[in-house]
Amino acid sequence: MTDKTLRTRADTEGESSGVAVLDRAFAILGAFGPTDERLTLTELSRRSGLYKSTVLRLLGALEHGGFIRKLDDGQYAVGPEPLRLAAIYQRSFRVGPVIERLLAQLSRELGETSSFYVRQGDQRLVLYRVEPARAVRVSIGVGDHFPIDHGASGKVLLAFGQPADDAWSQVRQRMWAVSYGERDAETAAASVPVFDAAGDIIGALTLSGPLSRLGMAPTMFAAVASLLAMARQATITLGGPAARFDGPIASLSLEQILASGALSARESD
Repeated sequence: MTDKTLRTRADTEGESSGVAVLDRAFAILGAFGPTDERLTLTELSRRSGLYKSTVLRLLGALEHGGFIRKLDDGQYAVGPEPLRLAAIYQRSFRVGPVIERLLAQLSRELGETSSFYVRQGDQRLVLYRVEPARAVRVSIGVGDHFPIDHGASGKVLLAFGQPADDAWSQVRQRMWAVSYGERDAETAAASVPVFDAAGDIIGALTLSGPLSRLGMAPTMFAAVASLLAMARQATITLGGPAARFDGPIASLSLEQILASGALSARESD
């Protein structure tokens, strides 16, 4: 977390819930970054923009509710309650058994990290993921957030979201997106949509790996072909319109992959 914009959610225009104490509590929980196992009271105060006395009072309430743990050394860590809520959040999509099986198959067959992203505002969230059993791989965690305007999964989520944006018409037509070094200079990725019974996008089925490996056109072609086939299978299982995949699967070519690589290179310049 950077030093700039150290403000509480309550102080951020348009982001306040209207209940100041909740906004301050959320600011404290939001102070923990993906790599923060524990934080001091001073650091929580600095990151949240709240006085130490306010943070200390709210930490007591959060600890009572299971959202925060006070450690023996006086520092604070996230408690077990968010994990319970995350499990409920995952189950609420009712796609876990379908998606996790396909992710395991994808990772096993193609040897790269497979994941399933959903949209949260201007972010994309890793809801499920499976990593391959190899030393060099893309490592991401369930619950990780990334900007939605970078990366293959972000393009898919934008292309099939509402309202439709003409900027992503090509992705909607071909039903897949790729990225080469957009979010991370050493990572490539491919992604396709999965639809529910109403024909709405549920999330983006994604494969990511080192640019030096997955970025090769034949390897990317195989990744997109497998993703389309598995997304079609998942959509069928979930009662969605599988026929939407037939044209893109039939028309997929190595030439398309090569052209998409050139386009992605221009986009990331």
